Amino acid sequence: MNFPWLSWLVFLPLAGAALLLATPAAADRWHRRWATTVALAEFALSLPLWWQVIPWQPGWQLVEKRAWLPALGAQYYLGVDGISMLLVLLTTLMTVIAIIGAFGAVRERTREFYALLLALEAGMIGTFLSLDLLLFYVFWEAMLIPMYLLIGAWGGQRRVYAAIKFFLYTMAGSVLMLVAILSLYFMQKGLTGVPTFELDAFYAMPLAPASQVWLFLAFALAFAIKVPMFPFHTWLPDAHVEAPTAGSVILAAVLLKMGTYGFLRFAIPLFPTASLQFTPWIVALALIGIVYGALVSMVQPDLKKLVAYSSVSHLGFCMLGLYAMNPQGFAGSLMQMLSHGVSTGALFLLVGVIYERRHTRLISDFGGLWKPLPVYSAIFLVVMLSSVGLPGTNGFVGEFLVLLGAFRANWWWAAIAATGVILSACYMLWMFQRVIFGPVTHEENRDLKDLSLRERLVFAPLLILIFWMGLMPQPFIDRMQPALNRTLELSKQRAAAAAVMHTLPGAPFRLPTGGGR
Repeated sequence: MNFPWLSWLVFLPLAGAALLLATPAAADRWHRRWATTVALAEFALSLPLWWQVIPWQPGWQLVEKRAWLPALGAQYYLGVDGISMLLVLLTTLMTVIAIIGAFGAVRERTREFYALLLALEAGMIGTFLSLDLLLFYVFWEAMLIPMYLLIGAWGGQRRVYAAIKFFLYTMAGSVLMLVAILSLYFMQKGLTGVPTFELDAFYAMPLAPASQVWLFLAFALAFAIKVPMFPFHTWLPDAHVEAPTAGSVILAAVLLKMGTYGFLRFAIPLFPTASLQFTPWIVALALIGIVYGALVSMVQPDLKKLVAYSSVSHLGFCMLGLYAMNPQGFAGSLMQMLSHGVSTGALFLLVGVIYERRHTRLISDFGGLWKPLPVYSAIFLVVMLSSVGLPGTNGFVGEFLVLLGAFRANWWWAAIAATGVILSACYMLWMFQRVIFGPVTHEENRDLKDLSLRERLVFAPLLILIFWMGLMPQPFIDRMQPALNRTLELSKQRAAAAAVMHTLPGAPFRLPTGGGR
């Protein structure tokens, strides 16, 4: 195709943000309308990817490649497959949801607020679509700045502390990843004489097992912090609690998936031998995160912090599925990423709705909300059950496939992870019972207004996705599975090649070139 589809997806929100900053500061209503229009246009532009990306076609699709920094061999190289396509669709949808959901919550500096949300969307989409590692790193770092400003300028009382902690944690891991990228670059240049940051070239480059270990650790640390895996998770509850509702929605729905996507796209296929070597450690941390996140969620008095810690548990399932290293685990991990983005994004919106009305998030300040807020409570019930993983909802499919993949790898992994499912039901049902059921225990809650039309429209697409992904997951699996299988096969081929290099040191060896996919 001659139409630069992917470039439009990356730069349309950025152009919308720039135009928004050029408008008068006092036109609050216009700012909201413009941001909504740009986000809806971006979502509409991304929808054809569902049909345009052919799942069984090998290699990258809708490719755009141009010279960027020719002296260094860096290229403006974008492409998409079944994995990144689904994550891009999740990003564009949740950005629309976050912007419309913020109408009642953000009253000051709306121009800057919505411009930052649009700029953040551009950075996230660029990260998912980049096939040049230097370009990937630029987008990876660029998306930190809007989120840092959103937390620091529109957050709660401890917003500056939370913003700095978020930035320092993610920046520390990113610097090590940059060192690893440069190491790969010079290794590739020394091997072929051609300088490049192209991902396909690194996929085709042989790497000795000893080299893989250090490179893998550098990449894995950056991605583990972003997931976040235990024990690198401590920045997440502070960032979620202090962030504005729209920031929490984007952070949970999309930004955390950057870490798991990084493992799937880079760490595992680039360094498969090291990935296998560290599998027991990563699986152990994933299992600890599943159980620990659930137990800590159970004792949280704050609704938002409870949902934040539940993300640590749910993302542990994603990591467990990836390191089961089989098709079921890979598919379950990606389905869990999508399901978590929808369900947890909806949970943060629900917490934001009640916070706007009561200006408190303490569970003890609620009780009996079903009577004054029946529509809100019914939506809360559906979203809560999807987060628990009730069969028929989106949460069940991902967890089931992850457990199936884990069982095939090691039944003990599945047994321990299953306790996380049980604990998830415990803390979610107990929270829902205290907030929604029983008598109205505080007089301030008796006259609360139920969801407005705008708020109902915000939740409508999320409810549709909850049941669509839960009752008819096959269209999603059909689109992701071929790309996941190719990634798994590539990892196996590279691991076998590294084993040959280790067995026959000094023997000439090259992987076949031709795209690496």
